[in-house]
Amino acid sequence: MSRRHRNGGRIDRPKASIDMNSLIDLTFLLLVTFILTIPALEQGISIILPRGKTDTLQVKEHKPATVTIDAENRYFLDKTPTTLEALEKELAAKVAFDPETPVLVRGDERLSYGAVMDVVKLVYKCKVKRMSLVTVEK
Repeated sequence: MSRRHRNGGRIDRPKASIDMNSLIDLTFLLLVTFILTIPALEQGISIILPRGKTDTLQVKEHKPATVTIDAENRYFLDKTPTTLEALEKELAAKVAFDPETPVLVRGDERLSYGAVMDVVKLVYKCKVKRMSLVTVEK
């Protein structure tokens, strides 16, 4: 039974409530921030990938080594600047440690065909079993 006043009405107790508007605004702000920054964190080297349709390289338990060539013909192995000679040594060491290491080659579309083929030849020379050229969908 509820307690009643002398006049027969119920006692009004304060109701607890939380204003969720500011929390929802903050959540959407964080969501937008993460959506914009995560692609930049994944591939920190800014290049324009060529357009095309390719099959995806299945990387189940092996972390791929990513070789990137930017528009100024600079070479990167997993975001670390390198030269072709050093790249060959590092790739050979990775393949010697784990023969199933996949390699992703990311080349800027403004590069000449020969610059990308130099890296492909180097990857082949290091006896890499699985390699993929990275493109964006048409």
